[in-house]
Order: sequence, then structure tokens, then C-alpha cells
Amino acid sequence: MEQKRILLVEDEPHIAEAIRFILGRAGWGVDVESDGARALERVRALRPEVVVLDLMLPGRTGIEILTDMRADPVLAPVPVLMLTARGQSRDRDAAEQAGATAFLAKPFANADVLAAVEAIAGRG
Repeated sequence: MEQKRILLVEDEPHIAEAIRFILGRAGWGVDVESDGARALERVRALRPEVVVLDLMLPGRTGIEILTDMRADPVLAPVPVLMLTARGQSRDRDAAEQAGATAFLAKPFANADVLAAVEAIAGRG
């Protein structure tokens, strides 16, 4: 069986490595991009099954990236888990309006990340 791919767009190295470890241990292949300005081209190139997208990134925000994904007919169906360090309702509202499939506020439990990814990928 071919390994399912995730693109993790996260600029905090410790968080990116923790998420990569959690998802990798569960059988996912995880590619990481730390720069918001390169994220959309990476999504187009990799065609991941799921995108885990941080809200606050250098270069472009997660909301801008998600808005562009939803406007692209090829990328629009890709499930997106939006992460943010700010669990404020306005961030959640902005993510939902931009088309986020699910939302998770930092800090989060490892099990919550895996459960959210597998739920939006249809595996959970």
C-alpha cells in the first residue's frame, strides 16, 4: 500500500518535528515547509492527501494560502487542518470562512493532531 502524504506548513521547528514524528509513527509520509511564500507551490507539486497549515507564517499567512487553495479547482478538495497559537474565536472564524476542514489551537495533545488528521482524511 502506498504511503499517504501530508504537507505540514509550520515555521516553528520544534512543533514541526513533533507533528512529523506523531504522524510518521502512524504511517503518514510527512513533508514540511516552513515558508508561507513557498507553501502553495509545494501543495501543487506534492498533491498531499492532507495539508496541516499554521495560521501565522513568514511570507504569507495560512489564511491567504488556504484561500488560494480553495480557489484552485485541483487543490480545493484537499482537506486542511488549520493550526494556530492563538485559540481566539476570530482566528477560528477566519479559518472556517477561508475553507478550513478542521481547526486546532496550540498547544494541543499529540493524540488530537493525529485524530484530526485521520478524521479529515477519512481514516478516523
